[in-house]
Amino acid sequence: MKIIVDAMGGDNAPQAVVQGALDANKTHGVDIILVGRAAEVLRAVEACGEKTLPSGVEIRDASEVVEIADDPATAFKVKRDSSLTVGLNLLRAGEGDAFVSAGSTGALLAGATLLVKRIRGIRRAAMGPVIPTAGGRAILCDCGANAACTPEYLLQFAYLGSYYASRVLGVERPRVALLNIGAEEEKGDTLRHETYALLKEAGEAGRINFTGNIEADAAMLGGADVIVADGYTGNIMLKSVEGVGKFLLKELKKVFLSSAKTKLAAALVKGDLAQMKKLVDPSEVGGTPFLGISKPVVKAHGSSDARAIANAVLRAVEYAESGFIAGIEKDIGLMKVERNAEKS
Repeated sequence: MKIIVDAMGGDNAPQAVVQGALDANKTHGVDIILVGRAAEVLRAVEACGEKTLPSGVEIRDASEVVEIADDPATAFKVKRDSSLTVGLNLLRAGEGDAFVSAGSTGALLAGATLLVKRIRGIRRAAMGPVIPTAGGRAILCDCGANAACTPEYLLQFAYLGSYYASRVLGVERPRVALLNIGAEEEKGDTLRHETYALLKEAGEAGRINFTGNIEADAAMLGGADVIVADGYTGNIMLKSVEGVGKFLLKELKKVFLSSAKTKLAAALVKGDLAQMKKLVDPSEVGGTPFLGISKPVVKAHGSSDARAIANAVLRAVEYAESGFIAGIEKDIGLMKVERNAEKS
């Protein structure tokens, strides 16, 4: 398995990106193509204690970098020799099995859509992060790639999320629910009403395991394996989950450091606290795939450290080996709405 890595993408590039990619290569035997300014990437490799490139690691030169201030819709076109654009073109040409970047989300999505292309029949690619719940974990689809959606987009997000939960997470008959302001069928706006009807029809036909509407609190308590949302609503939920996780950890730390008694208690439950911290740490997941793109593209968090990059590489391997894309291509006919369907 060969993973193409954008060595210049992210707040901590190139050092953290290179370190994480090398860790994935060393620990798991993943072949790596590091794309970026060759001299800078090589210096980062040397700073990791490697005098020469390890076996299975190569560098592809790219003289430009997509910056956060660049227009995400056109950055990959304007900067044709950027690490992001070069990396996506390598993926399109079949020189690697997946592409990982911690760079601009908008530029990565635009580039993936126009260079690598969507799976034929998929209207919009979606971001599907895995979030922790009381039931274990769930996939939230979409979480920010598409702020404005149609019912057909959300129907396809439901299928994309269900396939991912089944093929990548190993969930048997994933429970699919529509994120809404109430569990009752009549709740929500026009988008939610029309989407509910499509999901209900798909559920009754046995194509997905649709369980109805779900509120955010029920979703966090493990009420669904796939949470379907437009990108605007999904992003608010995702950021809320991340913020609450950080808040609770901060408050727990204050409690356990408040006295000698609580410090002793902290020592006794240190291992359990570490497990809790791991549960809500985005670095443990590493990256989020763009579901619906014809080849695996994984977005790592912009502030990713080396551990997060290594985990993002592993998520890319996992995704590429899952057969997810082939499964979507095979069943794309089930995911189309013929009436009033817009052009791809």
